[in-house]
Amino acid sequence: MATLAVEHHPLAQSVSFDLDSLIIELVDGRTISVPLTWFPSLSRATESQLKDWEILGDGEGIHWPQLDEDLSVNGILLGNHGRR
Repeated sequence: MATLAVEHHPLAQSVSFDLDSLIIELVDGRTISVPLTWFPSLSRATESQLKDWEILGDGEGIHWPQLDEDLSVNGILLGNHGRR
């Protein structure tokens, strides 16, 4: 029987948004979607500011330079709102 390994150290590969959510695609194929209201600086940001993001390290986190906001992918998965 084949099993699918779940990444123990989840890594982001891309970020997108809809009206209410931050959506993170992980390298292992999973998608995380969390409310933007979890992150006040993101929920108040302009579309341009939201689209200006960078992957930190190998994908352990996400950084928004215009907002000086860093989020940890593992932290988001653990439900602690991802603050680094």
